[in-house]
Amino acid sequence: MDSISITGIRCYGYIGFFPEEKVLGQWFEVDLILGLDLNAASQSDALEDTVDYGSIVNTVQQLVKNSKFALLEKVADAIATAILKEPLVQNVKVSLTKLAAPIPDFSGKVTIEITRAKEALVYN
Repeated sequence: MDSISITGIRCYGYIGFFPEEKVLGQWFEVDLILGLDLNAASQSDALEDTVDYGSIVNTVQQLVKNSKFALLEKVADAIATAILKEPLVQNVKVSLTKLAAPIPDFSGKVTIEITRAKEALVYN
């Protein structure tokens, strides 16, 4: 299986457990690894034989911007589910980072990583 990595997708969103996170918002960063077969694209040199990176970035940005979830886990799963709807993508690893988690005396980041596969996807 081949892969495409899309990293450093910065998004401003209103995701978090605390009420102020849902009002004030904060910055998030998303990294993706898409698992797919790139053989056709490598032979044809045609966009329709691969994934449109711009479309993927836009999907992620809109999900983070418009989601009102409390947990990063829920947002990461929503991103994975949306990306797996792309016909060529067979699996995806999503790394979602909260760049400034509201934890006292903590200046680090919190990252959630999930991996999902198309064959395990349950559409609602």
